[in-house]
Amino acid sequence: MKAARIHEYTKPLVLEDIPVPDIKPDEVLVKVQACGMCRSDVLLIDKFFLNYGTLPMPIIPGHEIAGVIDRMGSQVNEGLGLKEGDSVVVAPGWGDGVCRHCLEGNTQICPNVRWPGFGLWGGFAEYVPVPARYVVKVDPRMKPEEIAPLTDAGLTPYRGLKKLRDGGALGPDRVLGIFGIGGLGAYAVQYAKQLGNGCQVVAFARNEEKLAVAKKYGADHLITIGNKSAADVSKELKQATGQADLDAVLDCAGATATVQLALSLLSISGHYVDVGFVGDKIDVPLFPRVSREQTIQGSFWGNNIDLGEVMALAARGKIQHTITTIEFDDINTYIDRLRVNDVVGRAVLKF
Repeated sequence: MKAARIHEYTKPLVLEDIPVPDIKPDEVLVKVQACGMCRSDVLLIDKFFLNYGTLPMPIIPGHEIAGVIDRMGSQVNEGLGLKEGDSVVVAPGWGDGVCRHCLEGNTQICPNVRWPGFGLWGGFAEYVPVPARYVVKVDPRMKPEEIAPLTDAGLTPYRGLKKLRDGGALGPDRVLGIFGIGGLGAYAVQYAKQLGNGCQVVAFARNEEKLAVAKKYGADHLITIGNKSAADVSKELKQATGQADLDAVLDCAGATATVQLALSLLSISGHYVDVGFVGDKIDVPLFPRVSREQTIQGSFWGNNIDLGEVMALAARGKIQHTITTIEFDDINTYIDRLRVNDVVGRAVLKF
C-alpha cells in the first residue's frame, strides 16, 4: 500500500510502498478513502510533541480518517453491528478501557491513550488497523472527503462549544468570540449559531479570506486582528456589538498572541475555552483572571458521543465544508502550506 511516513523529524515525508498491516482479533482493517490534513501533523513532523513523549519511527501521520471496513478480526464483538463494507470514521482517542476517564466515555483523555496518526499507523496510508470499538458507522451517502475532517476539525470545536454552553456562558445577551478561522474555526462558527442560544458570534482572524468563510457560515461580526492593539480591537468590538469585551471565547488557534488578546478582552465571569495549541506557552496577567472570576478551560478532541452527534448533524445537512482535496503525491506540498498557514478550511487527502 501507499504510505507517507516520517523517518526523520523536520524532513519531508517519505512516500513509499509498504505491506498492508495485519490486524489483531479485536480490530478492523479500514481502507482509507479520505484523510484530513491538520496543523497537528505539521507539529508532529516539526518535533513539537517531543516535549511530551517519544514515538517509535517510522510514523504514519494522519488522524482524520474516513473509509470502509475491508476486513474484520475474528473476535470483533457482534454487538458493535459492524460488517465488511460498512462506511466508517475513526474515533481519535483509543483508551485502555479501564481508567475512570474511559469508564466515563472520555477515552481521548485516557492516561494510556493511543491516537491514530501518532505511531506506526495513520491515515496517510491506504489502510489502517483500528480497534473495532473505535470506528463509528456513518451514512454511506456522505462524502468521505467531507466527513473525514469532522473527526477532528469538526469534532474538537463542537466539544469546546458544548463546554461553553453547559457552563452557562452562552445566551441571547452574550457575545462569543471565535479566534482562529482555520480548519476548526470554520466549523466553530456554524456550531455557535446552532448551539449558542442566540448569542452574538464574532469571528477574529488575521486573514480576510478566512473571515469571509466565517461570514458565509453565519458570523454576526468580523474583526481583523493583525497589527492591532488590544485597545483598538476592543473599540471595534464595542462598535460592532455594543460592548467592549467578550462573555465567552473559543480559541481555535492557541497561539501566544491570540491567547493574550482573547484573555485581555474577556469579561467579568467570562469563559475561555482553548482547543488549539499552535503555541506551547502562555504569559498572561494572573490578577484579572482571579479578580474577575474568569473560567479558563482546555478541551481536547472529543469522545464517541460527541463524534456521533457531529455525524448526525452532518447526515442531516447541518454542516457545511470548506475543503480542498489533494492527491497522495501532493502531501508534502500541503504540509509546507499548512506550516505557513496558507490553507483556507481543510486540505483533505483522497485515495
